[in-house]
Amino acid sequence: MSETALCQDYSAITDLRATDPGAVARAWQSRTPRPTTRGNGRLMIVAADHPARGALAVGSRPTAMNSRTDLLDRLRAALADPGVDGVLATADILDDLVLLGALEDKVVFSSFNRGGLAGSSFELDDRMTGATAASTAAANMNGGKMLCRIDLDDPGTVATLASCAQAVDELAAHGLIAMLEPFMSSRVNGKVRNDLSPDAVIKSVHIGQGLGSTSAYTWMKLPVVDEMDRVMDSTTMPTLLLGGDPTDPDEAFASWEKALALPSVRGLIVGRTLLYPPDDDVSSAVATAVAMVR
Repeated sequence: MSETALCQDYSAITDLRATDPGAVARAWQSRTPRPTTRGNGRLMIVAADHPARGALAVGSRPTAMNSRTDLLDRLRAALADPGVDGVLATADILDDLVLLGALEDKVVFSSFNRGGLAGSSFELDDRMTGATAASTAAANMNGGKMLCRIDLDDPGTVATLASCAQAVDELAAHGLIAMLEPFMSSRVNGKVRNDLSPDAVIKSVHIGQGLGSTSAYTWMKLPVVDEMDRVMDSTTMPTLLLGGDPTDPDEAFASWEKALALPSVRGLIVGRTLLYPPDDDVSSAVATAVAMVR
């Protein structure tokens, strides 16, 4: 347990939240932050911002992420690997982790827009209902991440684009990274699906990287798809590869390893594939990914 941990267990978190909520802000101020890049500049980030969109399924397990304490156990196991640089999550999860002392000398990205709830009629009007640039800066985090799904047939898309552009500018004003995760999306039988063809991903990159009045602090978060060399030729932005919903871990690891060799790729930002592997051995899955990045 870190020396800065205010809570030794999960019941202590609830007690502290009830009796001294100001302790959360104090924990962020006393935390030891770290620069986004150091050494060879490669990053291994664990993502856990799915629950706030109501996306609790992992593969064939529809309620895999129901338990917050189980998720925190998995995140702490991942963050305990010295090769893991940090985490991306919503404020509720990040506040739990900082109270537990799990974010010492770690890169932290906050998650901005969780308004497009999974399966909702308004899923593509993905408003900023999470962190802000001001809250991200106040907590000495490294940046914020925006999901930017683009459906040319859904009017809600333009509100998402405008919100993302504003967030890019606000983060840049604080000197913080704006991590954009763009997709060309559409509804198939009523469900939002992302087009993972190379040309669709390339189009989403061009739209995403043009948001805001400056690109100085913009990074991309992109899926690993076919013809990644062509995809990566569409941007000069530093890029982290996302893991997506796990299918075959061996196939996922093989695709990541190949894409990590491309020049603009700076590392991985992976969630469910590492946190909920089929054998539930989080430490082993994380160690495999870390070895690729390093």
